[in-house]
Amino acid sequence: MPSVLVVEDDQFVRSALIRHLTEASHTVRSVGTALEALREVAHFRFDVVILDLGLPDLDGAEALKMLRGITDVPVIIATARDDESEIVRLLNDGADDYLTKPFSVEHLSARMAAVLRRSRAGGEAPSPRVIRVGGLSIDPLRRQAELDGTALDLTRREFDLLTFLAGRPGVVVPRKELLAEVWQQSYGDDQTIDVHLSWLRRKLGETAARPRYLHTLRGVGVKLQPPAAPPA
Repeated sequence: MPSVLVVEDDQFVRSALIRHLTEASHTVRSVGTALEALREVAHFRFDVVILDLGLPDLDGAEALKMLRGITDVPVIIATARDDESEIVRLLNDGADDYLTKPFSVEHLSARMAAVLRRSRAGGEAPSPRVIRVGGLSIDPLRRQAELDGTALDLTRREFDLLTFLAGRPGVVVPRKELLAEVWQQSYGDDQTIDVHLSWLRRKLGETAARPRYLHTLRGVGVKLQPPAAPPA
């Protein structure tokens, strides 16, 4: 039975979410402030957190950063804000998904199911084979990755994305396949992929304009391949 933490200060919205999630057989705890949310996460294990941004004591975006400092629990942002640059920042700061208010309970259920599937898939024991592509070394069993002997500090999603692409070196993977295999979604926003690719590129020391490992083919997909050898 999945355990959910609802962080929402609007009592009406909060009560509706608790009722819906409880009817859907979730174990639900709820709080109305960011500090209470941090205490809950520090003392209890949750499968997913639904986080409102307009909290009375601390902006939800700051609360997200603090949550990411103590846990990798999947976080779905629930926000009335629809500014694209802010959504990108939230994804960069570790949000797993976001919903723009008002949203239906059906929409929330679908997003939660997708996030929980991804989380469970990430917890399954992967193949022990170490993947090597150029200077990249990826150990799926230990969930560790190195570039030229230096450990990479990757989020769960970044690691999954890198591992999936590295397992198919030189193969162009369509975005639809990435959504299905890495995000466990049959549909979604390409922006989510772009944000995580951009974040991953920075950690690999490259850019979209000057790629080394990650190459985007516009309108087709993404491939990972070793850097070209320098001319003799």
